[in-house]
Amino acid sequence: MKRQTFAAVLAFIIGGMAIFAGGQVIFLGKQMDYYVINWLPYYNFTMGVLSAAVTAVLIWKRSRFSWTAAVLTFAAHITVLGVLLTAYRDVVASDSLRAMSIRLTVWVIILALLYFGNKDQASA
Repeated sequence: MKRQTFAAVLAFIIGGMAIFAGGQVIFLGKQMDYYVINWLPYYNFTMGVLSAAVTAVLIWKRSRFSWTAAVLTFAAHITVLGVLLTAYRDVVASDSLRAMSIRLTVWVIILALLYFGNKDQASA
């Protein structure tokens, strides 16, 4: 499997996981056993939809906008993690921080796959 294809699959999977997690709280009213910051499920759901339906598709199609979309997705996640660690540090659940850390790790992998996939294409 080519690096960019694998990156697209990862983007789709991590986006789907965010849709599932955010959607359970938003649409099904799932109650967690910890405090949920009221805007965080909406962020997770929205970014999940954007990741799976936009960024993953751009990567899959090898669009010239795929790198930009991936970087913007990563930047949004790192910004929100920064907000959680500063403005909400006393109330944010460890599960939320863990989920965001996993998301960021996957997006670092996606960015690396895209970067090295593009370098391989340039040298071919």
